[in-house]
Amino acid sequence: MTLNLAERVLNGEALTKEECLSLFQDETIDTFELLNEAYIVRKHYYGKKVKLNMILNAKSGICPEDCGYCGQSVKMKEKQRYALVDQEQIKAGAQVATDHKIGTYCIVMSGRGPSNKEVNHICDTVEDIKAIHPQLKICACLGLVDDEQATQLKEAGVDRYNHNLNTSERYHEEVVSTHTYEDRVNTVEIMKEHNISPCSGVICGMGETDEDIIDMAFALKEIDADSIPVNFLHPIKGTKFGGLDLLSPTKCLRILALFRLINPTKEIRIAGGREVNLRSLQATALQAANSIFVGDYLVTGGQPNELDYQMIEDMGFEIDG
Repeated sequence: MTLNLAERVLNGEALTKEECLSLFQDETIDTFELLNEAYIVRKHYYGKKVKLNMILNAKSGICPEDCGYCGQSVKMKEKQRYALVDQEQIKAGAQVATDHKIGTYCIVMSGRGPSNKEVNHICDTVEDIKAIHPQLKICACLGLVDDEQATQLKEAGVDRYNHNLNTSERYHEEVVSTHTYEDRVNTVEIMKEHNISPCSGVICGMGETDEDIIDMAFALKEIDADSIPVNFLHPIKGTKFGGLDLLSPTKCLRILALFRLINPTKEIRIAGGREVNLRSLQATALQAANSIFVGDYLVTGGQPNELDYQMIEDMGFEIDG
């Protein structure tokens, strides 16, 4: 079978939702043939470059939300808990990012949304970071924010704001009950209104259907997210989804391939859970994705940075400085 998907996408044709679902589910289509179509598109827009991202968990476990995947959920009795860390610790993380050739530094806080005092704390710190590391892209992930807070973040120098859709609109209530899907979409729209680059992604493997997965990719296309982190569930004991094991390495590759073909020009980032779900196929995922997190995630560990750098080199790719 000749897929010819990349040529169509590069010629400006948008694949339909129905076609993408068929491609995703059709077992007669070899995963690596599908991945190669994605690679042609990825190479066209991003060459051999790989963007690096690093997370700082700046506030942990103090959260009223009941997200079924999260080790910081209000439902979790035993969790890592601490208030917003001091400015020096956040600035030290920025130095680590710079020293390790990491282009985007993600400052993440648990909780429904930040207080004005917390926003002031983050903004003051970002201003100091930008004075020392003007080349470093700052991404904030603070939860639900209002217009005034978004204005402050923009003025302080925040380049990007992450607020994941996480799942499809249909499946959202199965994942969390303490906020709505519309709350998440609205937060992304607020960032766009304030000229802060929107970063929004998903978590696959939480019991959603194949249709949900394709719906997620199209929803992110509709909201025009610049950066799309694709997380694969890393089950955490005690959470609602802590007992699930629904992903195979090849299914993860098919997800990444379809996300690339549906969102051809966007930064597709392999995010949480790549080590446990992609396993020995982590490197091949770079044929669809052009961005990865390095180091640890929020409450789960990643592999050592050196292994990520070696993986990039072994694949013939190079770090996007």
